[in-house]
Amino acid sequence: MRRAGMMLLLCIALTACQRHQTNNGTADALSSAASFSPGIVLDDVRQHMKALSSDELLGRTVGGEAEQRTTAYLVQQFTRIGLAPGNNGSWLQTVPYVAATLQQPEQVKLSIHGETGSDEFAFGKDMVVGTLAEQPHSALDASPLVFVGYGINAPGEQWNDYADVDLKGKTVIILVNDPGWANQDPRLFRGREYTYFGRWTYKFEEAARRGAAAAFIVHDMDGAGYPWSVVRDGWSMARPDLPMADDAGRQRLPVAGWITTAAAQKLFGLSGADFDALKKQASQRGFRPVPLHATLSVAFDSTIRRGESHNVVARLDGSKRPGEAIVYSAHWDHVAAAGEGPHGTIDNATGVAGLLEIAEAFAHRAPKPHRSVLFIATTLDETGLIGARYYVGHPLVPLSNTVADINLDLLPTDGPASALAVIGFGQSQLDDYLADAAHTQRRKVMPDVEPEKGLFFRSDQLSFARAGVPVLYVRSAASQPDAGTDDGVPAALDRYNPRWDLSGTVEDVRALFMVGSRLSMEDSYPQWKPGSDYQRPQSMRGL
Repeated sequence: MRRAGMMLLLCIALTACQRHQTNNGTADALSSAASFSPGIVLDDVRQHMKALSSDELLGRTVGGEAEQRTTAYLVQQFTRIGLAPGNNGSWLQTVPYVAATLQQPEQVKLSIHGETGSDEFAFGKDMVVGTLAEQPHSALDASPLVFVGYGINAPGEQWNDYADVDLKGKTVIILVNDPGWANQDPRLFRGREYTYFGRWTYKFEEAARRGAAAAFIVHDMDGAGYPWSVVRDGWSMARPDLPMADDAGRQRLPVAGWITTAAAQKLFGLSGADFDALKKQASQRGFRPVPLHATLSVAFDSTIRRGESHNVVARLDGSKRPGEAIVYSAHWDHVAAAGEGPHGTIDNATGVAGLLEIAEAFAHRAPKPHRSVLFIATTLDETGLIGARYYVGHPLVPLSNTVADINLDLLPTDGPASALAVIGFGQSQLDDYLADAAHTQRRKVMPDVEPEKGLFFRSDQLSFARAGVPVLYVRSAASQPDAGTDDGVPAALDRYNPRWDLSGTVEDVRALFMVGSRLSMEDSYPQWKPGSDYQRPQSMRGL
Protein backbone atom coordinates (compact mmCIF):
# COMPACT_ATOMS: atom_id res chain seq x y z
CA MET A 1 0.00 0.00 0.00
CA ARG A 2 2.91 2.36 0.72
CA ARG A 3 4.18 1.93 -2.83
CA ALA A 4 0.74 2.57 -4.33
CA GLY A 5 0.29 5.62 -2.10
CA MET A 6 3.58 7.11 -3.25
CA MET A 7 2.60 6.57 -6.88
CA LEU A 8 -0.75 8.26 -6.31
CA LEU A 9 0.87 11.31 -4.71
CA LEU A 10 3.28 11.57 -7.63
CA CYS A 11 0.40 11.33 -10.09
CA ILE A 12 -1.41 14.18 -8.33
CA ALA A 13 1.74 16.30 -8.21
CA LEU A 14 2.27 15.89 -11.94
CA THR A 15 -0.96 17.71 -12.72
CA ALA A 16 0.25 20.94 -11.08
CA CYS A 17 -0.70 23.92 -13.21
CA GLN A 18 1.30 26.80 -11.77
CA ARG A 19 3.28 28.30 -14.62
CA HIS A 20 6.62 30.10 -14.65
CA GLN A 21 8.36 32.25 -17.23
CA THR A 22 11.00 31.11 -19.70
CA ASN A 23 14.30 32.86 -20.15
CA ASN A 24 14.56 35.03 -23.22
CA GLY A 25 16.21 33.45 -26.25
CA THR A 26 15.69 30.44 -28.46
CA ALA A 27 12.75 29.03 -26.51
CA ASP A 28 10.78 32.29 -26.80
CA ALA A 29 11.63 32.61 -30.47
CA LEU A 30 10.28 29.14 -31.23
CA SER A 31 7.34 28.89 -28.83
CA SER A 32 4.01 30.65 -29.01
CA ALA A 33 3.82 30.72 -25.21
CA ALA A 34 6.41 32.04 -22.76
CA SER A 35 5.68 29.96 -19.68
CA PHE A 36 5.75 26.35 -18.57
CA SER A 37 4.22 24.40 -15.72
CA PRO A 38 6.33 22.52 -13.17
CA GLY A 39 4.08 19.50 -13.76
CA ILE A 40 3.64 17.36 -16.85
CA VAL A 41 0.76 18.99 -18.70
CA LEU A 42 -0.68 18.89 -22.18
CA ASP A 43 -0.02 22.55 -23.09
CA ASP A 44 3.69 22.19 -22.35
CA VAL A 45 4.00 18.99 -24.34
CA ARG A 46 2.27 20.66 -27.27
CA GLN A 47 4.49 23.75 -27.00
CA HIS A 48 7.70 21.69 -27.08
CA MET A 49 6.44 19.54 -29.97
CA LYS A 50 5.58 22.62 -32.03
CA ALA A 51 8.98 24.18 -31.35
CA LEU A 52 10.97 21.03 -32.08
CA SER A 53 9.18 20.36 -35.36
CA SER A 54 9.09 23.99 -36.52
CA ASP A 55 10.72 25.22 -39.70
CA GLU A 56 13.14 27.26 -37.60
CA LEU A 57 14.97 24.08 -36.56
CA LEU A 58 15.48 23.15 -40.21
CA GLY A 59 14.38 19.54 -39.78
CA ARG A 60 16.71 18.69 -36.87
CA THR A 61 19.22 17.20 -39.28
CA VAL A 62 22.70 16.34 -38.06
CA GLY A 63 25.39 18.98 -38.57
CA GLY A 64 25.41 22.62 -39.54
CA GLU A 65 22.86 25.22 -38.52
CA ALA A 66 20.02 22.70 -38.03
CA GLU A 67 21.96 20.89 -35.31
CA GLN A 68 23.14 24.16 -33.75
CA ARG A 69 19.57 25.48 -33.48
CA THR A 70 18.25 22.17 -32.14
CA THR A 71 20.91 21.71 -29.47
CA ALA A 72 20.59 25.40 -28.53
CA TYR A 73 16.87 24.91 -27.91
CA LEU A 74 17.54 21.90 -25.71
CA VAL A 75 20.27 23.68 -23.74
CA GLN A 76 17.95 26.67 -23.34
CA GLN A 77 15.22 24.48 -21.91
CA PHE A 78 17.48 22.49 -19.58
CA THR A 79 18.96 25.76 -18.31
CA ARG A 80 15.51 27.26 -17.74
CA ILE A 81 14.43 24.15 -15.88
CA GLY A 82 17.39 24.53 -13.55
CA LEU A 83 19.45 21.47 -14.42
CA ALA A 84 23.24 21.30 -14.62
CA PRO A 85 25.39 20.44 -17.66
CA GLY A 86 25.88 16.68 -17.67
CA ASN A 87 29.34 16.38 -19.23
CA ASN A 88 31.85 17.82 -16.78
CA GLY A 89 30.56 21.36 -17.13
CA SER A 90 29.42 21.03 -20.75
CA TRP A 91 25.92 20.42 -22.07
CA LEU A 92 27.31 18.59 -25.11
CA GLN A 93 29.00 15.25 -25.58
CA THR A 94 30.85 15.14 -28.89
CA VAL A 95 30.00 12.05 -30.94
CA PRO A 96 32.43 11.26 -33.79
CA TYR A 97 31.18 9.45 -36.85
CA VAL A 98 32.44 8.27 -40.21
CA ALA A 99 30.19 8.20 -43.28
CA ALA A 100 30.79 6.10 -46.39
CA THR A 101 29.12 7.08 -49.67
CA LEU A 102 29.27 4.79 -52.68
CA GLN A 103 30.62 6.56 -55.76
CA GLN A 104 28.91 6.12 -59.16
CA PRO A 105 26.51 3.42 -57.96
CA GLU A 106 24.96 3.12 -61.41
CA GLN A 107 28.26 1.66 -62.62
CA VAL A 108 28.71 -0.87 -59.81
CA LYS A 109 27.89 -4.47 -60.72
CA LEU A 110 28.10 -7.81 -58.96
CA SER A 111 29.56 -10.31 -61.42
CA ILE A 112 28.49 -13.89 -60.76
CA HIS A 113 30.22 -16.82 -62.46
CA GLY A 114 28.72 -20.26 -61.83
CA GLU A 115 28.81 -23.76 -63.20
CA THR A 116 25.73 -23.14 -65.36
CA GLY A 117 26.53 -19.60 -66.56
CA SER A 118 27.30 -15.98 -65.62
CA ASP A 119 25.33 -12.83 -64.91
CA GLU A 120 25.65 -9.28 -63.57
CA PHE A 121 23.49 -7.75 -60.85
CA ALA A 122 22.83 -3.99 -61.00
CA PHE A 123 22.93 -1.66 -58.01
CA GLY A 124 19.46 -0.62 -56.87
CA LYS A 125 17.57 -3.09 -59.06
CA ASP A 126 19.12 -6.38 -57.93
CA MET A 127 21.43 -5.50 -55.07
CA VAL A 128 23.09 -2.84 -52.93
CA VAL A 129 26.69 -2.86 -51.77
CA GLY A 130 29.12 -0.76 -49.75
CA THR A 131 31.97 -0.91 -47.30
CA LEU A 132 31.61 -1.10 -43.52
CA ALA A 133 35.36 -0.86 -42.92
CA GLU A 134 36.16 2.77 -43.86
CA GLN A 135 37.83 1.71 -47.13
CA PRO A 136 38.04 4.19 -50.03
CA HIS A 137 38.49 1.28 -52.46
CA SER A 138 36.99 -2.20 -52.11
CA ALA A 139 37.27 -5.17 -54.42
CA LEU A 140 36.62 -8.90 -54.61
CA ASP A 141 37.99 -11.06 -57.41
CA ALA A 142 36.29 -14.41 -57.89
CA SER A 143 35.41 -14.83 -54.21
CA PRO A 144 33.87 -18.29 -53.61
CA LEU A 145 30.25 -18.18 -52.43
CA VAL A 146 28.92 -20.01 -49.37
CA PHE A 147 25.29 -20.17 -48.22
CA VAL A 148 25.22 -19.95 -44.41
CA GLY A 149 21.46 -20.01 -43.85
CA TYR A 150 20.45 -17.36 -41.32
CA GLY A 151 24.07 -16.60 -40.44
CA ILE A 152 23.52 -17.30 -36.74
CA ASN A 153 25.79 -18.72 -34.08
CA ALA A 154 23.66 -19.19 -30.94
CA PRO A 155 24.97 -21.85 -28.56
CA GLY A 156 21.99 -21.32 -26.26
CA GLU A 157 19.72 -22.36 -29.12
CA GLN A 158 22.04 -25.19 -30.19
CA TRP A 159 22.36 -23.43 -33.51
CA ASN A 160 25.49 -22.74 -35.58
CA ASP A 161 25.18 -21.83 -39.23
CA TYR A 162 28.97 -21.51 -39.46
CA ALA A 163 29.90 -24.99 -38.24
CA ASP A 164 33.09 -26.47 -39.72
CA VAL A 165 33.60 -23.92 -42.50
CA ASP A 166 36.65 -21.84 -43.43
CA LEU A 167 35.50 -18.48 -44.81
CA LYS A 168 38.84 -16.82 -45.55
CA GLY A 169 38.46 -14.94 -48.83
CA LYS A 170 34.89 -16.15 -49.25
CA THR A 171 31.52 -14.38 -49.56
CA VAL A 172 28.53 -15.56 -47.54
CA ILE A 173 24.88 -15.38 -48.55
CA ILE A 174 22.53 -14.96 -45.55
CA LEU A 175 18.78 -15.08 -45.02
CA VAL A 176 17.06 -12.25 -43.15
CA ASN A 177 15.41 -12.76 -39.71
CA ASP A 178 15.78 -16.09 -37.86
CA PRO A 179 14.51 -19.72 -37.98
CA GLY A 180 11.94 -19.15 -35.23
CA TRP A 181 10.23 -16.51 -37.34
CA ALA A 182 10.54 -18.60 -40.50
CA ASN A 183 8.79 -21.56 -38.85
CA GLN A 184 6.52 -19.54 -36.56
CA ASP A 185 7.69 -22.09 -34.00
CA PRO A 186 8.00 -20.88 -30.38
CA ARG A 187 10.41 -23.75 -29.71
CA LEU A 188 12.99 -22.09 -31.99
CA PHE A 189 14.46 -18.82 -30.74
CA ARG A 190 11.35 -16.77 -29.83
CA GLY A 191 8.96 -17.93 -32.50
CA ARG A 192 7.44 -15.05 -34.43
CA GLU A 193 9.10 -12.50 -32.14
CA TYR A 194 11.99 -10.72 -33.80
CA THR A 195 15.31 -11.37 -32.05
CA TYR A 196 18.70 -9.70 -32.24
CA PHE A 197 19.89 -12.67 -34.31
CA GLY A 198 17.45 -11.52 -36.99
CA ARG A 199 18.95 -8.04 -37.31
CA TRP A 200 21.05 -7.27 -40.35
CA THR A 201 23.64 -5.59 -38.13
CA TYR A 202 24.19 -8.83 -36.19
CA LYS A 203 24.51 -10.85 -39.40
CA PHE A 204 27.24 -8.60 -40.77
CA GLU A 205 29.06 -8.57 -37.41
CA GLU A 206 28.98 -12.37 -37.14
CA ALA A 207 30.18 -12.83 -40.73
CA ALA A 208 33.11 -10.50 -39.98
CA ARG A 209 33.94 -12.42 -36.79
CA ARG A 210 33.99 -15.60 -38.85
CA GLY A 211 36.56 -14.14 -41.24
CA ALA A 212 34.36 -13.72 -44.32
CA ALA A 213 35.56 -11.34 -47.00
CA ALA A 214 32.01 -10.18 -47.74
CA ALA A 215 28.38 -10.86 -46.88
CA PHE A 216 25.07 -10.31 -48.67
CA ILE A 217 21.67 -10.62 -47.01
CA VAL A 218 18.70 -11.83 -49.07
CA HIS A 219 15.88 -9.33 -48.71
CA ASP A 220 12.38 -10.54 -47.97
CA MET A 221 9.57 -8.07 -47.28
CA ASP A 222 7.93 -10.15 -44.57
CA GLY A 223 11.17 -11.20 -42.93
CA ALA A 224 12.74 -7.75 -42.93
CA GLY A 225 9.59 -5.83 -42.05
CA TYR A 226 10.19 -3.17 -44.70
CA PRO A 227 10.22 -3.06 -48.52
CA TRP A 228 13.23 -3.23 -50.83
CA SER A 229 12.95 0.53 -51.40
CA VAL A 230 14.02 1.15 -47.79
CA VAL A 231 17.18 -0.91 -48.34
CA ARG A 232 17.87 0.63 -51.76
CA ASP A 233 17.43 4.21 -50.58
CA GLY A 234 19.42 3.69 -47.38
CA TRP A 235 22.44 2.28 -49.21
CA SER A 236 22.25 4.93 -51.93
CA MET A 237 23.22 7.75 -49.56
CA ALA A 238 25.90 8.42 -46.98
CA ARG A 239 25.81 5.77 -44.26
CA PRO A 240 27.19 7.07 -40.96
CA ASP A 241 28.64 4.79 -38.33
CA LEU A 242 30.88 5.04 -35.31
CA PRO A 243 34.56 5.15 -36.23
CA MET A 244 36.05 1.68 -35.90
CA ALA A 245 38.36 2.97 -33.17
CA ASP A 246 35.33 3.96 -31.05
CA ASP A 247 33.29 0.81 -31.63
CA ALA A 248 34.62 -1.52 -28.94
CA GLY A 249 36.94 -3.31 -31.36
CA ARG A 250 34.13 -4.84 -33.43
CA GLN A 251 35.27 -6.36 -36.69
CA ARG A 252 33.71 -4.99 -39.87
CA LEU A 253 33.32 -6.28 -43.38
CA PRO A 254 35.18 -4.54 -46.21
CA VAL A 255 32.30 -5.47 -48.54
CA ALA A 256 28.66 -5.93 -47.49
CA GLY A 257 25.22 -5.55 -48.98
CA TRP A 258 21.80 -6.98 -49.79
CA ILE A 259 20.34 -8.80 -52.78
CA THR A 260 16.70 -9.24 -53.75
CA THR A 261 15.00 -12.62 -53.52
CA ALA A 262 14.79 -12.73 -57.33
CA ALA A 263 18.54 -12.11 -57.57
CA ALA A 264 19.20 -14.82 -54.98
CA GLN A 265 17.14 -17.32 -56.94
CA LYS A 266 19.10 -16.47 -60.08
CA LEU A 267 22.46 -16.65 -58.24
CA PHE A 268 21.68 -20.08 -56.78
CA GLY A 269 20.51 -21.27 -60.18
CA LEU A 270 23.83 -20.24 -61.73
CA SER A 271 25.57 -22.40 -59.12
CA GLY A 272 23.35 -25.40 -59.89
CA ALA A 273 21.42 -25.09 -56.60
CA ASP A 274 17.76 -24.50 -55.70
CA PHE A 275 17.39 -21.38 -53.50
CA ASP A 276 13.90 -22.21 -52.26
CA ALA A 277 14.89 -25.74 -51.26
CA LEU A 278 18.02 -24.59 -49.44
CA LYS A 279 16.07 -21.82 -47.71
CA LYS A 280 13.70 -24.43 -46.33
CA GLN A 281 16.61 -26.59 -45.16
CA ALA A 282 18.21 -23.58 -43.44
CA SER A 283 15.25 -23.25 -41.08
CA GLN A 284 15.77 -26.75 -39.66
CA ARG A 285 18.00 -27.54 -36.69
CA GLY A 286 21.25 -29.19 -37.79
CA PHE A 287 21.70 -27.13 -40.96
CA ARG A 288 25.31 -26.82 -42.10
CA PRO A 289 26.90 -24.29 -44.52
CA VAL A 290 26.56 -25.11 -48.21
CA PRO A 291 29.40 -24.12 -50.60
CA LEU A 292 27.94 -22.85 -53.86
CA HIS A 293 29.59 -23.63 -57.17
CA ALA A 294 29.92 -19.96 -58.06
CA THR A 295 32.13 -16.94 -57.44
CA LEU A 296 31.44 -13.24 -56.98
CA SER A 297 33.48 -10.27 -58.17
CA VAL A 298 32.92 -6.57 -57.49
CA ALA A 299 34.93 -3.36 -57.29
CA PHE A 300 33.82 0.08 -56.11
CA ASP A 301 35.06 3.32 -54.60
CA SER A 302 33.61 5.13 -51.58
CA THR A 303 33.98 8.63 -50.24
CA ILE A 304 34.89 8.37 -46.57
CA ARG A 305 33.93 11.48 -44.60
CA ARG A 306 34.54 12.05 -40.90
CA GLY A 307 32.40 14.34 -38.80
CA GLU A 308 31.09 15.14 -35.34
CA SER A 309 27.65 15.55 -33.85
CA HIS A 310 26.49 15.97 -30.26
CA ASN A 311 24.43 14.34 -27.56
CA VAL A 312 22.87 16.95 -25.25
CA VAL A 313 23.19 15.89 -21.60
CA ALA A 314 21.62 17.48 -18.51
CA ARG A 315 21.96 16.33 -14.91
CA LEU A 316 20.04 16.65 -11.69
CA ASP A 317 22.30 15.68 -8.78
CA GLY A 318 20.97 13.25 -6.21
CA SER A 319 20.75 14.44 -2.63
CA LYS A 320 22.08 11.24 -1.01
CA ARG A 321 23.64 9.01 -3.70
CA PRO A 322 24.73 11.37 -6.48
CA GLY A 323 27.12 8.78 -7.93
CA GLU A 324 24.19 6.57 -8.95
CA ALA A 325 21.92 7.62 -11.81
CA ILE A 326 18.72 6.90 -13.67
CA VAL A 327 19.00 7.76 -17.37
CA TYR A 328 16.19 9.13 -19.52
CA SER A 329 16.94 9.14 -23.26
CA ALA A 330 15.27 10.41 -26.43
CA HIS A 331 16.85 11.12 -29.80
CA TRP A 332 16.69 14.66 -31.19
CA ASP A 333 17.80 13.95 -34.78
CA HIS A 334 15.52 13.45 -37.74
CA VAL A 335 16.01 12.24 -41.31
CA ALA A 336 13.22 13.39 -43.61
CA ALA A 337 11.67 10.86 -45.95
CA ALA A 338 11.22 11.82 -49.59
CA GLY A 339 8.53 14.49 -49.88
CA GLU A 340 8.05 14.78 -46.13
CA GLY A 341 9.56 18.20 -45.37
CA PRO A 342 11.54 19.26 -42.30
CA HIS A 343 9.34 18.19 -39.44
CA GLY A 344 9.82 14.86 -37.65
CA THR A 345 7.10 15.52 -35.10
CA ILE A 346 6.19 11.99 -34.07
CA ASP A 347 9.72 10.74 -34.65
CA ASN A 348 10.92 12.16 -32.39
CA ALA A 349 9.75 15.61 -31.28
CA THR A 350 7.22 13.69 -29.17
CA GLY A 351 9.92 11.84 -27.28
CA VAL A 352 12.10 14.91 -26.74
CA ALA A 353 9.08 16.88 -25.53
CA GLY A 354 8.44 14.08 -23.06
CA LEU A 355 12.08 14.14 -21.97
CA LEU A 356 11.88 17.87 -21.26
CA GLU A 357 8.63 17.50 -19.35
CA ILE A 358 10.06 14.71 -17.18
CA ALA A 359 13.11 16.89 -16.49
CA GLU A 360 10.75 19.72 -15.48
CA ALA A 361 8.87 17.43 -13.09
CA PHE A 362 12.07 16.12 -11.49
CA ALA A 363 13.42 19.64 -10.99
CA HIS A 364 10.31 20.49 -8.93
CA ARG A 365 10.05 17.16 -7.16
CA ALA A 366 9.86 17.31 -3.36
CA PRO A 367 11.70 15.75 -1.71
CA LYS A 368 14.63 15.87 -4.11
CA PRO A 369 15.70 12.58 -5.69
CA HIS A 370 18.25 10.64 -3.67
CA ARG A 371 19.92 9.42 -6.86
CA SER A 372 21.04 11.58 -9.75
CA VAL A 373 18.97 11.71 -12.92
CA LEU A 374 20.57 12.10 -16.34
CA PHE A 375 18.62 13.41 -19.35
CA ILE A 376 20.24 12.56 -22.68
CA ALA A 377 18.98 13.84 -26.02
CA THR A 378 20.92 11.56 -28.35
CA THR A 379 22.08 12.20 -31.89
CA LEU A 380 22.32 9.94 -34.93
CA ASP A 381 19.65 7.52 -33.78
CA GLU A 382 18.10 7.46 -37.22
CA THR A 383 21.35 6.28 -38.84
CA GLY A 384 22.40 3.44 -36.57
CA LEU A 385 21.72 4.46 -32.94
CA ILE A 386 25.17 6.04 -33.02
CA GLY A 387 24.73 8.64 -30.27
CA ALA A 388 23.52 6.05 -27.76
CA ARG A 389 26.20 3.57 -28.77
CA TYR A 390 28.85 6.22 -28.24
CA TYR A 391 27.42 7.23 -24.87
CA VAL A 392 27.43 3.63 -23.63
CA GLY A 393 31.06 3.35 -24.68
CA HIS A 394 31.87 6.67 -22.99
CA PRO A 395 29.35 6.93 -20.11
CA LEU A 396 29.17 10.08 -17.98
CA VAL A 397 28.02 7.97 -15.04
CA PRO A 398 29.73 4.55 -14.84
CA LEU A 399 27.47 1.84 -16.21
CA SER A 400 28.08 -0.07 -12.98
CA ASN A 401 26.23 2.78 -11.21
CA THR A 402 23.57 3.29 -13.88
CA VAL A 403 20.28 2.07 -12.45
CA ALA A 404 18.21 1.96 -15.65
CA ASP A 405 17.60 3.61 -19.00
CA ILE A 406 14.06 4.78 -19.75
CA ASN A 407 13.78 5.59 -23.44
CA LEU A 408 11.16 7.80 -25.11
CA ASP A 409 10.55 7.34 -28.84
CA LEU A 410 7.42 7.88 -30.97
CA LEU A 411 4.90 8.83 -28.29
CA PRO A 412 1.18 8.63 -29.16
CA THR A 413 -0.80 11.43 -30.77
CA ASP A 414 -4.16 9.65 -30.98
CA GLY A 415 -5.46 10.01 -27.46
CA PRO A 416 -5.32 7.82 -24.35
CA ALA A 417 -5.00 4.04 -24.37
CA SER A 418 -6.13 1.60 -21.71
CA ALA A 419 -2.78 -0.19 -21.74
CA LEU A 420 0.93 0.42 -22.19
CA ALA A 421 2.77 -2.07 -24.40
CA VAL A 422 6.33 -2.80 -23.28
CA ILE A 423 8.67 -3.28 -26.22
CA GLY A 424 10.81 -6.17 -24.96
CA PHE A 425 8.21 -7.28 -22.42
CA GLY A 426 9.24 -9.82 -19.81
CA GLN A 427 12.93 -9.00 -19.91
CA SER A 428 13.45 -6.93 -16.75
CA GLN A 429 11.92 -5.98 -13.41
CA LEU A 430 11.17 -2.53 -14.84
CA ASP A 431 7.99 -4.07 -16.26
CA ASP A 432 6.77 -4.41 -12.67
CA TYR A 433 7.65 -0.79 -11.85
CA LEU A 434 5.66 0.32 -14.89
CA ALA A 435 2.72 -1.88 -13.92
CA ASP A 436 2.55 -0.13 -10.53
CA ALA A 437 2.63 3.28 -12.20
CA ALA A 438 0.00 2.31 -14.76
CA HIS A 439 -2.23 0.97 -11.98
CA THR A 440 -2.51 4.48 -10.50
CA GLN A 441 -3.81 5.59 -13.92
CA ARG A 442 -6.24 2.65 -14.03
CA ARG A 443 -4.31 1.21 -16.93
CA LYS A 444 -2.61 -2.10 -17.63
CA VAL A 445 0.77 -3.21 -18.99
CA MET A 446 0.94 -5.72 -21.82
CA PRO A 447 3.47 -7.20 -24.26
CA ASP A 448 4.31 -5.64 -27.60
CA VAL A 449 1.43 -6.39 -29.97
CA GLU A 450 3.78 -6.63 -32.98
CA PRO A 451 6.89 -8.45 -31.70
CA GLU A 452 7.73 -9.68 -35.19
CA LYS A 453 8.75 -6.13 -36.21
CA GLY A 454 11.73 -5.97 -33.88
CA LEU A 455 11.05 -2.47 -32.56
CA PHE A 456 13.23 -3.14 -29.52
CA PHE A 457 16.29 -3.26 -31.78
CA ARG A 458 15.52 0.03 -33.52
CA SER A 459 15.78 2.48 -30.64
CA ASP A 460 18.42 3.81 -28.30
CA GLN A 461 17.72 1.65 -25.26
CA LEU A 462 19.24 -1.30 -27.15
CA SER A 463 22.80 -0.08 -26.49
CA PHE A 464 22.15 0.15 -22.74
CA ALA A 465 20.57 -3.32 -22.71
CA ARG A 466 23.51 -4.88 -24.54
CA ALA A 467 25.81 -3.33 -21.92
CA GLY A 468 23.74 -4.92 -19.14
CA VAL A 469 21.70 -1.92 -17.96
CA PRO A 470 17.97 -2.74 -17.56
CA VAL A 471 15.83 -0.66 -19.92
CA LEU A 472 12.23 0.40 -20.39
CA TYR A 473 10.74 1.31 -23.77
CA VAL A 474 6.96 1.53 -24.17
CA ARG A 475 4.30 2.37 -26.71
CA SER A 476 0.64 3.04 -26.04
CA ALA A 477 -1.08 -0.20 -26.96
CA ALA A 478 -3.49 1.67 -29.25
CA SER A 479 -0.62 3.34 -31.11
CA GLN A 480 1.41 0.44 -32.48
CA PRO A 481 2.53 1.73 -35.90
CA ASP A 482 2.44 -0.04 -39.22
CA ALA A 483 5.75 -0.59 -40.95
CA GLY A 484 5.32 2.27 -43.42
CA THR A 485 9.00 3.13 -43.04
CA ASP A 486 11.95 1.39 -41.37
CA ASP A 487 10.93 2.76 -37.97
CA GLY A 488 7.21 2.37 -38.59
CA VAL A 489 6.13 6.00 -39.12
CA PRO A 490 4.37 6.81 -42.40
CA ALA A 491 6.06 9.95 -43.70
CA ALA A 492 2.77 11.76 -44.33
CA LEU A 493 1.93 11.63 -40.62
CA ASP A 494 5.20 13.04 -39.29
CA ARG A 495 4.29 16.73 -39.25
CA TYR A 496 2.66 18.61 -36.41
CA ASN A 497 -1.14 18.57 -36.42
CA PRO A 498 -2.96 20.91 -33.98
CA ARG A 499 -5.92 18.51 -33.96
CA TRP A 500 -3.91 15.69 -32.39
CA ASP A 501 -5.20 14.42 -29.06
CA LEU A 502 -2.10 14.56 -26.82
CA SER A 503 -3.83 13.44 -23.64
CA GLY A 504 -2.37 9.96 -24.17
CA THR A 505 1.10 11.46 -24.59
CA VAL A 506 0.77 13.15 -21.21
CA GLU A 507 -0.45 9.94 -19.55
CA ASP A 508 2.49 7.95 -20.92
CA VAL A 509 5.04 10.58 -19.92
CA ARG A 510 3.60 10.73 -16.40
CA ALA A 511 3.84 6.94 -16.09
CA LEU A 512 7.50 6.99 -17.14
CA PHE A 513 8.20 9.81 -14.69
CA MET A 514 6.66 7.78 -11.88
CA VAL A 515 8.91 4.81 -12.69
CA GLY A 516 12.07 6.92 -12.62
CA SER A 517 10.94 8.88 -9.57
CA ARG A 518 10.48 5.68 -7.60
CA LEU A 519 13.88 4.38 -8.73
CA SER A 520 15.49 7.67 -7.72
CA MET A 521 14.45 7.17 -4.09
CA GLU A 522 15.47 3.53 -3.74
CA ASP A 523 18.83 1.96 -2.97
CA SER A 524 18.30 -1.33 -4.86
CA TYR A 525 18.98 -1.98 -8.54
CA PRO A 526 16.37 -3.51 -10.87
CA GLN A 527 17.57 -6.72 -12.51
CA TRP A 528 17.01 -8.63 -15.71
CA LYS A 529 14.57 -11.48 -15.29
CA PRO A 530 15.53 -15.17 -15.61
CA GLY A 531 15.61 -16.18 -19.26
CA SER A 532 16.27 -12.63 -20.47
CA ASP A 533 18.57 -12.05 -23.43
CA TYR A 534 20.57 -9.64 -21.24
CA GLN A 535 22.22 -9.59 -17.84
CA ARG A 536 24.14 -7.24 -15.61
CA PRO A 537 27.85 -8.12 -15.56
CA GLN A 538 29.22 -9.09 -12.15
CA SER A 539 31.02 -5.73 -12.06
CA MET A 540 27.69 -3.88 -12.02
CA ARG A 541 25.99 -2.79 -8.82
CA GLY A 542 23.08 -4.67 -7.38
CA LEU A 543 24.56 -8.16 -7.73
